[in-house]
Amino acid sequence: MEKIIFSGFGGQGVLTLGQIVASIALNKGLNTTWIPSYGAEMRGGTANCSVIISEKVIGSPIVSRDADILVAMNNPSVDKFINTVRSGGTVIINSSIVDVEITRTDVTVIKVDATNISVELGNPKVQNMVMLGGYLKASGKFSVEDAEQCLNQKFGAKNAKLIPLNMEAIKKGLA
Repeated sequence: MEKIIFSGFGGQGVLTLGQIVASIALNKGLNTTWIPSYGAEMRGGTANCSVIISEKVIGSPIVSRDADILVAMNNPSVDKFINTVRSGGTVIINSSIVDVEITRTDVTVIKVDATNISVELGNPKVQNMVMLGGYLKASGKFSVEDAEQCLNQKFGAKNAKLIPLNMEAIKKGLA
């Protein structure tokens, strides 16, 4: 079982990021839950979601004090969720804007320069896909091909033109 918290400001795509990870898991035949949480102000306010992935039945969709992975796209996310990560867990931060020092020594910290990479790619909206690449590398559960299959399903023929940029963002995040 893997428990993940995705968190950031509304508009950074954290809810979509969580949905994509949950969809990838479903495509692989795994059980999954996706629970969103966001403020009324949405864009610019805080947003987070929890995702649980398991081969077995999931008893509760709540991730409270035992997250395996935290994906934090801003400082308030680190502050709010750092203590929910279990000892031995992983914290993936958007190092472009997260500048709080993570003092826990019992977690692995992975820095992904998501906002700057997305700007270099010409579209700040793909920073969540850069972070998806970081998650794929840290978790090791899914491949880039799994992510591409999910994006093809999500965008379909109508928005297929968005897939190459998103795939490039994922690959940059993996690197």
